[in-house]
Order: sequence, then structure tokens, then C-alpha cells
Amino acid sequence: MKYMVYLVSDSTGITAERLAQSLLTQFHDVSFDIRTLRYVDTVEKVTAACRQINESGQQAKNKPIVISTLVDGQLRAQMQQADAHILDVMGAFLTPLEEIIGQQATPSVGLTHGQGAQDTYKQRMDAVTYALLHDDGGVLSHYDRADIVLIGVSRSGKTPTSVYLAMQYGLYVANYPLVEDDLNSGELPAVLQPHHDKLFALTILPERLHNIREERRPGSTYASLAQCQHEVRQAEALFRRQRLQVCDVSRLSVEEIATRILQQLGFPSRALHP
Repeated sequence: MKYMVYLVSDSTGITAERLAQSLLTQFHDVSFDIRTLRYVDTVEKVTAACRQINESGQQAKNKPIVISTLVDGQLRAQMQQADAHILDVMGAFLTPLEEIIGQQATPSVGLTHGQGAQDTYKQRMDAVTYALLHDDGGVLSHYDRADIVLIGVSRSGKTPTSVYLAMQYGLYVANYPLVEDDLNSGELPAVLQPHHDKLFALTILPERLHNIREERRPGSTYASLAQCQHEVRQAEALFRRQRLQVCDVSRLSVEEIATRILQQLGFPSRALHP
């Protein structure tokens, strides 16, 4: 079975897309055709969105599903006119919150991602710049500014995790690749030793690492299963000796890796502001 799903937002659509990803991935035997309608912030745009939704529903075997994060009450009410299954996210939560708090909400479009908070935006952009400069051991100075230093063998997911933590949480994350000399020495590289309390290790199944490296450098010694087994074995031994916290990334998305890092390192909830 296949469903048409419309994500309707009065801003970037990021909230709706994240929510849809969390919800729809729970249905393994159902396929979804997902379309995001962004900046639907006027009566005219809602009318046009309803028209588009209705037309697609007439061509399908079932009614479309609409996940709406519209904030304005008038637009939310108008969205209900669409011939579809409407999931009104703001409506579902704002009214109960108003009753609990005893105060009517003052809806503001775009604030779910802090678009009006320039200090938060700047912090995230500065963190991304830091992550890119300190990617893959590119810059070995200023580790004292890091919130987290990820270590692991090449292609174990350090770069995407660093950038994700920077972009989503404004954390300063450096990452350091363990090369052959590091692995053979059995000791932490000198540049990392003063920052032991910031280190977090990523490991991966050798078979998974082999597949990833084969895509990058097929047929090379670097990508061979034997080399991957050797590097992972040496790296994990180092992690144990240094008593580092470790996450096996073999079957995890970057979002899941980031969440586990934050939980295991005990970052306070104030750091979590996606």
C-alpha cells in the first residue's frame, strides 16, 4: 500500500520533516510519497495547498495524509478543509498547553528553529566552522576549545557526526583519525593526551568498514577486509586501555550516533536545542 503524504509548514518545513521521518519509518510495509509544502503562510497559499492535496487525492486510491505544523489559528482551521487525513501538530499540543499554563499562546512563525535568535544561530555557525577546520586531524591546535573530540579509524563516521553535532547543538567538535602509527604504538597521540576527558571513540564492524572503504578505494589494501579487521582490533584495544566511552556506529544513523554521544558524555539538556 502507498500513501501520499503532504508536510505543510509556514516556515522551512524542517520540523514537519523530522516528525514525519520519526512517524512514518515505523511502518515498514507501507510506502509513502512525501512532498513538503514550505512557507504556506497566507490564506491564499493554504487555499492553493488544499487544492493540490485534493487533486492528488482524487487520483489516488486513498486520501492523502497531511502533517501540518502551521502556527496561525486561522490557517490551521482553513487547512482542515482539505479532503485528507489532517494531523495538526500545533493544534494537538498548543490547546492543552494553554489549559495547563493558563495563558493563551502567542504564535510566532519560524521560532521552532530559533530563526529570531541570532546568538544561537551564530553559535551553530561558529561550531560548524570549528568542526570543518578540525576535521580529520586537519588542525591540531585549539583542542582546548572543543566540547568533544571524536577518535576512530578512517571512515568510521567521525566527520558527519562532528558536523551534525555542530549544526544541531552548537557544540565544538574536533575529530582525529587513528592512523597506522597511532594504532601500532598502542598509546594515545600526544596531541590528544591533555584532552582525555573530551575524547569519545567510534568503532565499527570490520565488514561494514570494508564495504564503506571499497566504495571509496576499491581493491586497495586500505579497503581490504584484513586491513579493516586489523585496524578495528587495534583501535578497540586502545579504547579499552584508555577507558574511553565507545559507540559502535555500524548500524546507526548519524542522528542516533549523536544522541548516544550526548547521553553517554552527560551533556545537560540546555545543550539540546535543535
